[in-house]
Amino acid sequence: MEAIHTPRVKVCCISSVEEAWAAIRAGASALGLVSSMPSGPGVISESLIAEIAAVVPPPIATFLLTCGQDVRDIIAQQRRCRTNTVQLCDRLTTGSYADLRGAMPGVSLVQVIHVSGEESLEEALSVAPHVDALLLDSGNQSLAVKELGGTGRVHDWSVSRRIREQARVPVFLAGGLKAENVGEAIQHVGPFGLDLCSGVRTEGKLDEEKLTRFFARVRA
Repeated sequence: MEAIHTPRVKVCCISSVEEAWAAIRAGASALGLVSSMPSGPGVISESLIAEIAAVVPPPIATFLLTCGQDVRDIIAQQRRCRTNTVQLCDRLTTGSYADLRGAMPGVSLVQVIHVSGEESLEEALSVAPHVDALLLDSGNQSLAVKELGGTGRVHDWSVSRRIREQARVPVFLAGGLKAENVGEAIQHVGPFGLDLCSGVRTEGKLDEEKLTRFFARVRA
């Protein structure tokens, strides 16, 4: 997959209709809506996810972040929340991507790969043919309390670059991105998209000044 010069930006952990519009005004092409997670920031109720998703205009993507591993649960959750994209933050254990596609026509599937080492490249390449995009993050699925995103940590971008070069689907880069390092991230990885949460927040709230500065660095 070729690198692109100006990545799309997904602003995650959106917690209100007001935050959604602030992110869209700043230039976001996707919004992340976090459902129940074992850990991490930004969790909101499914009813609020549905409320936000209902007012976001096309072509802005609304991502339902789910920790579900059973396709039946994921399908039911998407039907309650009505987002146009599902971000799978953990590995499927019951059912298949084909089951998800059959039950949710028109809904995009994005699989998170928590980048650690060489095994992350192998996992990404095995999953890529079955999804619409990969999202490379810095969580840890092996902890007693899983980290499935929102860690604010940067991972090894050299592995992410190799995934981007070899996977035949768009790749989003996540994990500790902010105005101060996003230029280097784009240059090093060449992702299709960027995904951020803590880097544009102050005391948990979306900070429009940080958003503006981040987008200025992306466009530069």
